[in-house]
Amino acid sequence: MGRVTVRRPVLRIGPDGQQRRRPDALAAEEPLEIRVDGSPLSVTMRTPGHDVELAHGFLLTEGVIGSPQDLLAARYCDSVDDQGRNTYNVLDVALAPGVEPPDTSLERNFYTTSSCGVCGKASLDAVKLKSRFSPAADPVRVDYRTIVTLPDALREAQKVFSSTGGLHAAGLFTADGELLVAREDVGRHNAVDKVLGRALLDGRIPATGTVLMVSGRASFELVQKAVMAGVPMMTAVSAPSSLAVELALETGMTLVGFLRGETCNVYAGDERIVL
Repeated sequence: MGRVTVRRPVLRIGPDGQQRRRPDALAAEEPLEIRVDGSPLSVTMRTPGHDVELAHGFLLTEGVIGSPQDLLAARYCDSVDDQGRNTYNVLDVALAPGVEPPDTSLERNFYTTSSCGVCGKASLDAVKLKSRFSPAADPVRVDYRTIVTLPDALREAQKVFSSTGGLHAAGLFTADGELLVAREDVGRHNAVDKVLGRALLDGRIPATGTVLMVSGRASFELVQKAVMAGVPMMTAVSAPSSLAVELALETGMTLVGFLRGETCNVYAGDERIVL
């Protein structure tokens, strides 16, 4: 299995011009090809680890599966280095009988860190139509005093970020602020997929009564993934995009941005926040 961090030599230059060479820890980044029943579906640049969760989350948020029973198996295959060793960079998942395979037109490559893979009104309509777990009817309410604790709680769970400073994070919390699962990755969409994949495997989908916290901005794609999992509230340290806000309003999700210290902006669904 690829390592989560890689050591590389760097030249450290101080404010007074002093120079020092030392090893530095970098967040590992490697490609993962996801195949469904032997057919390539997607390639994403990710931090190795929790790949089975990532695949489950990706297929959940693409509307292919809705429960752990929809997948029979996941195995690494067909990827070796120049010495014949498995690189664990190709994961093939087998769908259960009766589960419709993904439309090949959905193939997407995440070679960049851009978070918006699909945009426009047609995409909003598609999300509303295909989501099995709409958050609109979720009656959960969350105390504002709980919401403001989430960034620090997620930060404490970012073990690899502490040594590299180079990873995004996502965490799924209960309405009382209990951390259910946190994951880190070089790709923000991968971190969310890993979290939602773990929730799926743990029987927590639809994710009613939960809050999804992300360490960066709230892009359309991340809100889309949360909607597909039935998450009623999403909070972010940074800003949302305009399309993310529109999607949250259209689907009945609560969306909070610029959550820092004791302040935040509520862009949609403020009725779920108890002041």
